[in-house]
Amino acid sequence: MFGIYQLRDLSVEFQNLKISVEREKSTFRYIRILGDSRVEKILFDDAEVYLNPVEPVNLPKNITNYLFIVFRRPFLIAPKATATLYLTFPIEIGVILAEENVYEDIDVFSFLKPKYALYGDPRGGVIGRYWESDIFAEVPEVDPLREGILELRVVNLSNNFCEVSKAVFDVYGMKIYYNRKAVSSIAEMRVHSKRIADTSFIDKPLFEGMKKAVEIYSTKSIPMLVKKFTMEWGI
Repeated sequence: MFGIYQLRDLSVEFQNLKISVEREKSTFRYIRILGDSRVEKILFDDAEVYLNPVEPVNLPKNITNYLFIVFRRPFLIAPKATATLYLTFPIEIGVILAEENVYEDIDVFSFLKPKYALYGDPRGGVIGRYWESDIFAEVPEVDPLREGILELRVVNLSNNFCEVSKAVFDVYGMKIYYNRKAVSSIAEMRVHSKRIADTSFIDKPLFEGMKKAVEIYSTKSIPMLVKKFTMEWGI
């Protein structure tokens, strides 16, 4: 389903999702039906359309730019050790128009219902898109329309054993790649103590040949002010 289309030819049907475009004289009517929800928009120009996974913080509206992943089982990392593990993250799908390197998202939808939660102190913490994930030693098999694969490299810079039960990321720096079988992103967590860590994303595909998704925040011309997020309220 993911890929590049011409607006006039855009037609997708999968499970309870239907996307179509109807030509009406000099305009195009974009229609997306997913379950009980329906979106219609009138467009005046034909254009390329990118249908790809986007940063999972757009629904039901722009509440936050943080992704908050809680591990179903925490793990312990030894002093000065490095570990690579795999998590999942929720998928949101963007419909993005492209015209001469100018991008505009006209629709974002998901097969999942979004949840949000507070990380940290009520006065100084952050609201994040909440997601629970198992920890995998190898790349898991998931439904690419619902779950992405996050490769997380954890570096323990401290002199202590540290238990890690969660990760919070600023999606301004998130780089998403996809192919027909998977959606992926790669990140790093640098643990400084039993309570503090930095997280950041790495611009690299999980598998060779994956395509880079168009970033929603880039289309909105939001500058990347912070490349990492500091977890100050526990790991």
